[in-house]
Amino acid sequence: MDLDDADYVVRGDSAEVLPTFADGSFQLVYVDPPFNTGKQQQRRTLTTTQDADGDRTGFAGRRYATVETARRAYSDVHDDYLGMLEPLLRESRRLLTPSGTLYVHLDYREAHYVKVLLDDVFGRDAFLNEIVWAYDFGGRARDRWPAKHDTILVYVRTPGGHFFDQDAVERIPYLAPGLVGPEKAARGKLPTDVWWHTIVPTNGREKTGYPNQKPEGILRRIVSASSRPGDCVLDFFAGSGTTGAVAAQLGRRFVLVDRNPDAIEVMRQRLPEASFVG
Repeated sequence: MDLDDADYVVRGDSAEVLPTFADGSFQLVYVDPPFNTGKQQQRRTLTTTQDADGDRTGFAGRRYATVETARRAYSDVHDDYLGMLEPLLRESRRLLTPSGTLYVHLDYREAHYVKVLLDDVFGRDAFLNEIVWAYDFGGRARDRWPAKHDTILVYVRTPGGHFFDQDAVERIPYLAPGLVGPEKAARGKLPTDVWWHTIVPTNGREKTGYPNQKPEGILRRIVSASSRPGDCVLDFFAGSGTTGAVAAQLGRRFVLVDRNPDAIEVMRQRLPEASFVG
């Protein structure tokens, strides 16, 4: 597939789509593969309206009806998770520019296995960071410490030769501003490899109704640091299209790939200016 200055959303199997791109086509590859939970992931969108015959009672005894307006889902069952990922990660390495970077977003189920696989595909000297994204919402386990973080593994195409623009990254407040002085406190500090950031709020502007949607703030940090305006960004587990939305906001081009028709429908609404293929 020849890439021009357009943005693309491709409906198809990544294993078939990625080999159609030329070597070194992308400065940045971000992927958020299924977490292999062994379940069908789904999210329902509900609308509540006042209705005298409704199914619930609200303030002052008013009755309300709740109606399901959308349901989006994808299968998250993979008997050979590493076997599924390995050819895609090898393609990712081929597709990166010499100064390019790969970010792989995982959770505790597969992160350690994928780290070993990436060491083999990219080389241990190509490992750049293990980023921990910590949040504080969702279910609460009663028999163990609640799992409230994801892992993002970062590898570069050329060890020591990757692009990274720390000045482009939005600074964050110091946890103890009184210890650094007023000037530093006002400027803020660069994020470390532990990122405290909320999930996508239920009623937030970003919400699309797609399961496990990632927040734009996480992608904004990644795209800002590891690509330049005009560079092309790839996400081949595109889901709700957050990578494309952020890339467009920051003046980058993007190619998104997903085979789930629900994902394509969400991205068609979220990214109306993109060219849809397949």
